[in-house]
Parts: sequence; structure tokens; C-alpha cells
Amino acid sequence: MMLSEESVKAIKERAGRYPHRKSAILPALTIACRQLGYVDETVYREISKIIRIPMVEVAEAATFYTMFPKAPRGKYLIQVCHNISCALLGADSLIGYLEQKLGITKGETTPDDLFTLISVECLGSCATAPMMQINEDYYENLTRQKVDDILQDLRSKA
Repeated sequence: MMLSEESVKAIKERAGRYPHRKSAILPALTIACRQLGYVDETVYREISKIIRIPMVEVAEAATFYTMFPKAPRGKYLIQVCHNISCALLGADSLIGYLEQKLGITKGETTPDDLFTLISVECLGSCATAPMMQINEDYYENLTRQKVDDILQDLRSKA
């Protein structure tokens, strides 16, 4: 079993709030993802048993929503916006710079499991482009120097 007793208890408690068990899928996936950092077929199976719904329904929800990583990620998930405002203000160059600095390409994790780099459609901060989100924090009006400072700060905290 991958899920902790605490997570299982939280999923059961949350599922009890809903008149239809299927309504507990997203909260259950969120709880599992917070504990493990990702969800996969093993987790889908566990959630299925806990809330007593078919595993395929859990998998459908998990694979539809991009907020649920399907594999382990680094301690810091770097999401670079590449939508129109960010693209026009240098997002592609920023992504290339991050790939060079981290020694990885989009979708990869550094060998030390510290950083995972992805690009995303929109983070809703068009007026402060180019920008990126690292875990829950936004970093805006980015330059190469700002990126260097951010990476150095995160490495010092690791």
C-alpha cells in the first residue's frame, strides 16, 4: 500500500461528505498527490478500493486533469508559461536557458531530483510575462539574472 494511514483516513472522511461516491475522486486524487507527489495506476487502484468505485473512473479523472503528475517529479516543479504574452516576451528563450542551466529538457527531472521542468499553456499572469510558477510560487517579469537568483535560492534551501 502506497498511501499512508493518514491519507486513507482523509480520503474516507472526504468521501463521506458526498451523496455520490464518484464525487470523491478529485479530493482523493488531491490527497494522494499531496502525499506522494504524483498518482499512477497503483494509486488509482488504492483509491478505487477506498471509495468503492471502478478503477477506470479514477484513472479517467486523473489522466484528464494535468494537475495530477503521473510520475515522480523533482522537489521543485518549474512550470514556464509559453502562451502568447509570455511567448512574445521571451518564454521560449527562457525555457532554453533553464534547459541549459539545469542540464535537462522539458519533461525531465534533474539527476539530483531537485528540479522538474515543464511548459504550460497559461498561468494567468499575462501582464507580468515572461513568468513561471515553481510549486505554489509565481515568479514574474523574468530575466536570466532573476532565474539564476531563483535557482540559487532554491538550491540553498534544498
